[in-house]
Amino acid sequence: MAAVDIDMQMELEPQIIIDADMKREAEGFKDQGNAFYVKKDYSEAFNYYTKAIDACPKNASYYGNRAATLMMLCRFREALVDSQRAVRLDDCFMKGHLREGKCHLSLGNAMAASRCFQKVLELEPSNSQAQQEHKNATAVLEYERMAELDFEKRDFRKVVYSMDKALGLASTCHRFKILKAECLALLGRYLEAQSVASDILRMDSTNGDALYVRGLCLYYEDCIDKAVQFFVQALRMAPDHEKSRLACRNAKALKAKKEEGNKVFKDSNFEAAYRLYSEALAIDPNNIKTNAKLYCNRGTVGAKLNKPDQAIEDCTSAIKLDDTYIKAYLRRAQCYMDIEQYEEAVRDYEKVYQTEKTKEHKHLLKTAQLELKKSKRKDYYKVLGVGKNATEDEIKKAYRKRALMHHPDRHSAATPEVQKEEEKKFKEMGEAFTVLSDPKKKTRYDCGHDLEDDSNNMGDFNANNIFKTFFGGPAGGFSFESNQNQAPGNVFFQFG
Repeated sequence: MAAVDIDMQMELEPQIIIDADMKREAEGFKDQGNAFYVKKDYSEAFNYYTKAIDACPKNASYYGNRAATLMMLCRFREALVDSQRAVRLDDCFMKGHLREGKCHLSLGNAMAASRCFQKVLELEPSNSQAQQEHKNATAVLEYERMAELDFEKRDFRKVVYSMDKALGLASTCHRFKILKAECLALLGRYLEAQSVASDILRMDSTNGDALYVRGLCLYYEDCIDKAVQFFVQALRMAPDHEKSRLACRNAKALKAKKEEGNKVFKDSNFEAAYRLYSEALAIDPNNIKTNAKLYCNRGTVGAKLNKPDQAIEDCTSAIKLDDTYIKAYLRRAQCYMDIEQYEEAVRDYEKVYQTEKTKEHKHLLKTAQLELKKSKRKDYYKVLGVGKNATEDEIKKAYRKRALMHHPDRHSAATPEVQKEEEKKFKEMGEAFTVLSDPKKKTRYDCGHDLEDDSNNMGDFNANNIFKTFFGGPAGGFSFESNQNQAPGNVFFQFG
């Protein structure tokens, strides 16, 4: 037996010596790693901690130290793996549980983080760091809950706020970043959304969520073909990505319906175009930019169908969705011009000219301002009841008819109020005829000049003189005479 014992001793001693040497070497690597860690040279610290682990793979503290280094390098997923190895080797390794919790929290796994911090508090109830981190994990869970509720309510601004708060505690959580980016896209903040998604794709080019958000931004910017490419790629990376599937379907349907509407519009089938644009608008209420174009297109159809109020309403809807949409302002302004709402037209043209100072826009603004100025004067064409393109004979006929209708003698038996009103109308008839029957005055009037401000002023105008000149004097054979056999107030006309 003794010989056996000796043999065994002779076999074991070299192994013990080797283990001791490996441990000393591992401790040396650890010390060097610690030195680099203090100097904030985390890459070198990582290398030496790795050597320590290779030399002695059963030491929990080496994994814990390497996890701390990986956390400083923002490699939290790798750090999480090392932290979990450390606590598996030593369940009472408090720093290991704490680091595991921090990794979980940074990655957005607040529930798992909370369990780790609770374990630390079981080992050391007074640990202030674990107490604070546990509160942070609870706060992240609450921000997640609020974001979920607000997303269902479509209150995307609040979701962005909650995710910003959550990311302040869980800085590397892709899930929170994606939700924030999606809501930024839904709010029309495309550059911010794309920036977030691009940052994730630089780290993980196969991330289906990030690909979806990139596609969503392009889709909402009316770059539908490019958007579809990203949705297809997202589905290739994650075949069950339901949001990408829905967005891809909507994008294709929206493009097809819009193009169909454009085609029938070009064929002058305006009723069909109106229907197709309406159907396109129902596909995705969130697509602000495309829907703004669809509303403007439908407004154009409304104008073609002689429905200016409907056209104005559609253009207004387009502007509400995109207040920089020049085409919608121009279309609405033209509709306002068509229905003689010149103040509104001037306001729209001013907005357009402030944005794009082109000669064409300046001309449109000047035209609207002139029409507005003209609209504030007496409309002599309306006074005579003729169109603006009336001929000289049509103007004379209109004056003859209305002057006889409103001549004061015809209303001599009426009440004083009626007599006063008819006299006013009679004078207006003479004033209108004086201007519109004179080619020079008519031209100046049509150009918007104020006739009262020039040498041809209307101050000494006399309606009776105009009437006598037109019909000839009393001796010329025209008179109003009372007919005693007729009811009071009736008159008859006698022409020579």
